[in-house]
Amino acid sequence: MKIPSLADLKREWRNAVPVVLVLAGIVLIVYVGAQYAEMYLAQRRLAREWAAQQMQAKTSAPASSPKPADDGLVRLEIPKISLDSVVVEGTTHKALLLGPGHIESTPEPGESGNAVISGHRDTFFRHIHELEKGDTVLVRRAGQTYRYEVTDKKVVPPEDVSVLEPTRDTELTLITCYPTYYIGPAPKRLVVFTRLIGNGSGEQTAAESTAPAASAAAGH
Repeated sequence: MKIPSLADLKREWRNAVPVVLVLAGIVLIVYVGAQYAEMYLAQRRLAREWAAQQMQAKTSAPASSPKPADDGLVRLEIPKISLDSVVVEGTTHKALLLGPGHIESTPEPGESGNAVISGHRDTFFRHIHELEKGDTVLVRRAGQTYRYEVTDKKVVPPEDVSVLEPTRDTELTLITCYPTYYIGPAPKRLVVFTRLIGNGSGEQTAAESTAPAASAAAGH
């Protein structure tokens, strides 16, 4: 039996490299495709649930009720970047694969205080770096539409948790990794700050949003 020489082994390895790279590429494409398919199907399911709950809230709420009960699902819309997705609860790796994630330690979007939503820079929040002061962010929840206006944005290190701090105003903070097209784990965070304004039919103003909390406080 002939023992392969070092030159033969090198030749065989060079011949095998393209095959290995092609197979690795196929595996990567299948993996990414499966992740996007899961995300797409999850968003379709959540959108159907959200629509059904909105309809149920409108038909079951008493006429005297100021607004329907919380339906448990939040829809986030940003017209400028064509974002329309249902928000999931939590920011685990699994949760953020399915949609933007509401940080559970912060108020629900639309409530008084600083509600914070995080999203992946390569999926849902890919284009939030394009938002500028004055742009509109819509939150649809509990049968109401809350309209926010972008007030500022900045880049911070990942350990900067000041962006999660409570606020007196009704605000919504959006967070994603940065730079957007960085290869590998991005070293910074992009933060977009918005404030509730609302002035249209069916929208909540800042005063209306904080009224229930003020009434509850007065009752104690």
